[in-house]
Amino acid sequence: MNLPLESQRLILRDFVESDWPAVHQYASDREVVRYLTFVPNCEEDTKKFLQREIALQAEEPRQHFALAVTVKAQNQLIGICRISVKDIDNKTGSIGYCFTKQFWGQGYATEAVKAVISFGFQELGLHRIFATCHPENIASARVLQKIGMHQEGYLRENHCIKGEWRDSWLYAILEHEWTSLDFRRCWKD
Repeated sequence: MNLPLESQRLILRDFVESDWPAVHQYASDREVVRYLTFVPNCEEDTKKFLQREIALQAEEPRQHFALAVTVKAQNQLIGICRISVKDIDNKTGSIGYCFTKQFWGQGYATEAVKAVISFGFQELGLHRIFATCHPENIASARVLQKIGMHQEGYLRENHCIKGEWRDSWLYAILEHEWTSLDFRRCWKD
């Protein structure tokens, strides 16, 4: 696989154990994890999460890519962007992302998601990539719309998160839709 991924301002690379303090910065922030599937992490939770993600890097064939998003200029880890193959036969994958609060609203999520979508179609050979987001998470829905995903549906009570059933918006994009977009080449060759 062609890793790390590089875009104009970002490098997306595999996680290493020494990333845990930067990961913990966003994973322990109540506001950052408000719409995610976990409560704010304690340090041990963050270390266990990283150990799981690092172990998955060795899978053959590799089907899960949780990537540390770093700003090139400062070599600073600011979040995570992941893509996972969900159905090999039907060439379907899913994406997700989370960023440190101080980097919200600066286009980093959009830039990182473009890179993993390109990777999914060009390197993983996927046909369809989808994402879900909480209906109140307007910023996340906006990222998915900006990168060309179509809202396909509203999933009622599809996740039990933090002890309550939650709904989700479902977004997706097909490979032929992606290739017709002008911005699809978002990382350096």
